[in-house]
Amino acid sequence: MKEFLSEDFLLQSDLAVRLYNEYAKDLPIIDYHSHLPPDVIAVDRNFPNITQLWLAGDHYKWRAQRVLGIDEKYITGDASDLEKFRKWAACVPYTMRNPLYHWTHMELKKPFGVQEILNSENADRIYGFTNEKLQDAGFTPRGLLTQFKVEMVGTTDDPLTDLADHEQIAASDFDTQVLPSFRPDKSFNLSGGDAFRLYVASLAEVSETEIKDIDSLLEALQKRVFYFHGKGCRIADHGLAHMPTIQFNRTELDGIFKEVLRGDDTRASANQDAFTGCILLALCKMYHQQEWVQQFHLGALRNNNTRRLAELGPDTGYDSIGDYAQAVNLAAFMNLLESEDRLAKTILYNLNPSDNEVFAAMTGNFQSAGIVGKIQFGSGWWFLDQLEGMTNQMNSLSNIGLIACFIGMLTDSRSFLSYSRHDYFRRLLCNLFATDVNNGLLPNDISWIGKIIRDICYYNAKNYFTVPLPQLI
Repeated sequence: MKEFLSEDFLLQSDLAVRLYNEYAKDLPIIDYHSHLPPDVIAVDRNFPNITQLWLAGDHYKWRAQRVLGIDEKYITGDASDLEKFRKWAACVPYTMRNPLYHWTHMELKKPFGVQEILNSENADRIYGFTNEKLQDAGFTPRGLLTQFKVEMVGTTDDPLTDLADHEQIAASDFDTQVLPSFRPDKSFNLSGGDAFRLYVASLAEVSETEIKDIDSLLEALQKRVFYFHGKGCRIADHGLAHMPTIQFNRTELDGIFKEVLRGDDTRASANQDAFTGCILLALCKMYHQQEWVQQFHLGALRNNNTRRLAELGPDTGYDSIGDYAQAVNLAAFMNLLESEDRLAKTILYNLNPSDNEVFAAMTGNFQSAGIVGKIQFGSGWWFLDQLEGMTNQMNSLSNIGLIACFIGMLTDSRSFLSYSRHDYFRRLLCNLFATDVNNGLLPNDISWIGKIIRDICYYNAKNYFTVPLPQLI
């Protein structure tokens, strides 16, 4: 019987242990997509307690607590931080076989050194111990990133953002690169009513552009792309249920957009998908011109509980997996850009596990000479960034594409402790290859397999987001 969370955690053979320790364990991290707050990194103040660091904003934990019937007061409400921690500690023993059970104890072990199983009995002691640790210099936001050997962080930033926090970080002596990513989702929201009109007005102000039609909207967005590029941005990101249609009448859409700007939303909802397609296609051509990487997170069914949405707002744990048709629109969208030779490096993230093979196969349609793995099937995310979800994604990629070209894991998190997920991924990856070797499915060529593991964990991403990889053959 293996001990829980031992040094060999998730590594099911001596070969897996060797691959992990010799080739994966100590590599730096390139976290090319996260939701870490740049203002917190810029200020770099110590967190007052572990609740503020660990539970605030973590909708994974919030969902588990709601399943257990915990009152919202102790989740997002006005209970004290100690009370919230106690409630979470009481929930942890019930999370067995959920990834939260693994993540919770991995995050306590590193960086805090706590190796106990969290529960109601030890909650106060662990709360006090971790809070003392958090006052050390090595536990500020920058200190934590340094402890985890994070070389680069890609934040997620609305086009309206002035990126002053990124400038402050860049001007400091902090070694980790904290780079913005362009996330223009709100600019697509034609059916958003007054919120959309307010957003367009704010975009007009920050871009110093009078937005009166689609051409001027795109002009404003182009100015923000240039602005972001000048601040070090090289990545765009989009959260969509599915790729939008490319079948639209630009003239008709322009008229509808003008109606919306005047306060008439009559035709907005019926033309939302076409409007998204129109704006997104134009943006993707801008990204290609700037040699950016574009990311598409597809498949989430968001804000299912409208009562809670009204009370708590978005991103509070009421989203789930959608069962949208993905292939046809995705192929058409990418093909249109490819036909014009304006398809940028692209990462596709799938949220519905039944679509893994669809996404893996799609990447093979649009690769390019001179760029290894130009179109990527991204790591399992959100509901799928767990043992089975990540393993299934890697198996689908291996079977249909080339896992050797994979750019590996990202956190996609708001927590500075989520870098344990990179270690989780690396252990799974090493175990995957070791199992194949032990079963005679791969040759016992440790140095070559070790190279592939190192590339997936670090070097592929490092090259993907800087210069093209050298020719492999």
